[in-house]
Amino acid sequence: MSDPSPPPGWTPRDPDTPDTPDAPRPEPTGPADKQARKQAMKQAGKDRRKRTGWRRALPTWRMTVGGLLLLALLLGGALVAGYLLVDIPPANAAATAQSNVYLYSDGSQIARDGEVDRVNVPLSQIPRTVQETVLAAEDRDFYSERAVDPSAMLRAAWNTATGKGTQSGSTITQQYVKNYYLGQEQTIKRKVKEFFIAIKLGREKSKDYILEGYLNTSYFGRNAYGIQAAAQAYYGKDVGKLTTAEGAYLATLLNSPSAFDVVAHPQGRARALGRWNYVLDGMVKKNWMTAAERAATTFPEPGKVRPAAGLSGQRGYLVEAIKDYIVENEILDDKTFAEGGYRITTTIDKRRQNAMVDAVNDKVVDKLDPDKRKADRFVRTGAVSIDPATGKVVALYGGIDYTKQFVNNATRHDYQVASTFKPFVFAAAAQNHSRTQDGRTITPYTIYNGDNKRRVVGTRIVYAPENEGQVSYGNITVNTATDLSVNAVFAQMVVDVGTEKVKKTAIDLGIPASTPNFDPGPAMALGTMQASVLDMAQAYATLAAHGRHIRHTFVEKITKADDTVPLPQRDASQAVSREAADTTTSMLVSVVDNGTGTAALASGHPAAGKTGTGELDRSAWFAAYTPELVTVVSLMGQDPDTGRLESLYDALGESRIGGGGYPARIWAQYTKTALEGTDPVDFDLELMPGAERPPPVAPNTPSETPDDEEFPGRPVRPSPPSGGQTQGGQNNGGQTNGGQNNGGQTQGGQTNGGQTNGGQTNGGQTNGGQTQGGQTQGGQTQGGQTQGGQTDGGQTTTGQATTGRTGTGQGDGGATGANPGGATEGRRPRPPADLVE
Repeated sequence: MSDPSPPPGWTPRDPDTPDTPDAPRPEPTGPADKQARKQAMKQAGKDRRKRTGWRRALPTWRMTVGGLLLLALLLGGALVAGYLLVDIPPANAAATAQSNVYLYSDGSQIARDGEVDRVNVPLSQIPRTVQETVLAAEDRDFYSERAVDPSAMLRAAWNTATGKGTQSGSTITQQYVKNYYLGQEQTIKRKVKEFFIAIKLGREKSKDYILEGYLNTSYFGRNAYGIQAAAQAYYGKDVGKLTTAEGAYLATLLNSPSAFDVVAHPQGRARALGRWNYVLDGMVKKNWMTAAERAATTFPEPGKVRPAAGLSGQRGYLVEAIKDYIVENEILDDKTFAEGGYRITTTIDKRRQNAMVDAVNDKVVDKLDPDKRKADRFVRTGAVSIDPATGKVVALYGGIDYTKQFVNNATRHDYQVASTFKPFVFAAAAQNHSRTQDGRTITPYTIYNGDNKRRVVGTRIVYAPENEGQVSYGNITVNTATDLSVNAVFAQMVVDVGTEKVKKTAIDLGIPASTPNFDPGPAMALGTMQASVLDMAQAYATLAAHGRHIRHTFVEKITKADDTVPLPQRDASQAVSREAADTTTSMLVSVVDNGTGTAALASGHPAAGKTGTGELDRSAWFAAYTPELVTVVSLMGQDPDTGRLESLYDALGESRIGGGGYPARIWAQYTKTALEGTDPVDFDLELMPGAERPPPVAPNTPSETPDDEEFPGRPVRPSPPSGGQTQGGQNNGGQTNGGQNNGGQTQGGQTNGGQTNGGQTNGGQTNGGQTQGGQTQGGQTQGGQTQGGQTDGGQTTTGQATTGRTGTGQGDGGATGANPGGATEGRRPRPPADLVE
């Protein structure tokens, strides 16, 4: 049987020819050849377009278009499903607001807030201009826009994500849905519900209906829900009588009810006014107000806060401080917290809180007699106590009664902190290893000139501060300048260290950078900034904790139903070195032992502290601590009728109020009770080089005078006073080592040491004892005959008399300066402790 014929167009194959791949094939011929060539070329084109390598991972354009279409279908289906499935719910329970419960650290109740102030009014009773102020503040295109604005939501999300600030893209419709139907929780689930309910509500209800609901459900602060309650709370009138300016202020409050209450939080006034102006400018832009009307509009001061009766006494101050802490630390926002239902376990120790109230009552309140002394009407007291190991606020005193004095004296920011700032200057010097203008390292025993009105060197700013009582101290150590709170020394030191470095150190210790009048300059050393009592307690707690800073807290736990609200982390950081903090503490121990803070010794515990008196005696401070407890107390002067800051002259029957007086006495009584049952604990200090007390110098040997560049002409530190008992000058006060051994032994106050041999030593036959410094005030008059007979400073070093410190009965008496080289000038005696700030 013969082989079948090949198909047309195929070349017959010779059966004797092997079919090898290398064998050349003849070109096809005939009609079929063209078709074969076309197929081959087509296949070659496909091979060339074949995706290889990383291109294989990319979708084709067909896949991309198909995916987008599928996503659009799914999104559209989800929107339709959401719209159909999400119904407009009934009003939420928060629309009638629950109470928040505040508890002491032991679980007993401090107070309960949340008595709702709400009166709904129809839109027709709200003046048109007031409606427009709200629209200008919150949603200027409300009447022309849709219920939701996706572009605004995306823009707000982008700005928040990129760090431009947390912003809301919600329309008034969405805000009303959140207020009335849902809640303030920041969750995806709530946002989705809000979106669909707003769309449905916008289709079913009129704009006027929604605006009316929004105005009646919004929270305005002062526990006021709705515009009518807000009108009464802030201006004592019905909403129908509100002016445009008043309406603009209430609209301002919608943004941040607590922060923008200029009465309860005067430190937020600038921001509140900025927002108020923004509202009015928006009115002009929308042609709801003319430019002339805008120019004539002045800020309408709101009325006083009228707290609920359940917040009387200290409870209202505690609740306010705790609420501010929760909102400022973004644990909960204003509106969410106002919904209520939260149980807040605080750090407030009930026993210590009661001890603080008792101390203020015993030392100040019970002694006030405003009927006899007008100045007693001005006295205000603020105090805060912190555990330095944990940062927990254990006690707070805000005023005589929250229902009578609504401004919290513990957290307000309108009084100068005065000389309580000075320790921060030295801490900055120690932290930065700073040197004086002539290159000496600043330590507790570095010599500075303490003359009154001495011009500060090293700055272009002309500054020559007065010392308290116009006293000149001559050359004294930093330690003594701290004891006596010498302004001239610290004004120079802050320039030597660098004002920006000092400010940074203060901030690191815990002073907020936003503190009013916190301007770097020579005057900052004298405490011109206006930190709160709480702020100062925070900063001193860092010193007490050996430079370890941990943010203060009022809150142990927050729960709502079965949920626990997360609290912010409070990780500790080393603000300044331990040596810097501990060396500062060592000088503050001296203030209590030898200086202006001796009243604190009544606590029975080793203490470190600093006194301070503000400008025009408007405030008096005592900031002090033991190793276990930090407490700051301040007396402040304020007119109860006008709110104006007033001086405390003649208050409590005294010509002047100083930090070493009533504030220190309150501190001592409180600390003694707060630490009752515990043994006194000494400070465990690690000091910087050069901070140890220098050894005494042998007499009559000039060559043995220390030549250390750190302590040229260094006077010996005065010994502690004995409480003012005079012994005719025969104790260490008059017995000198620098002159003849008999040089300072006094006979009834008339010292031979000051008169002859005391200054006629081998090392200093100068004016050291023979001038007024020794012959008169040094020993013959003030030194022995007066109550200042117990002199601390009669010890001389090779004619280098430090005879300047004489007592006044409390160990706080007059002081004259000590000059290197034996020249002791005749200085004025040091004023009483309550005048040296």
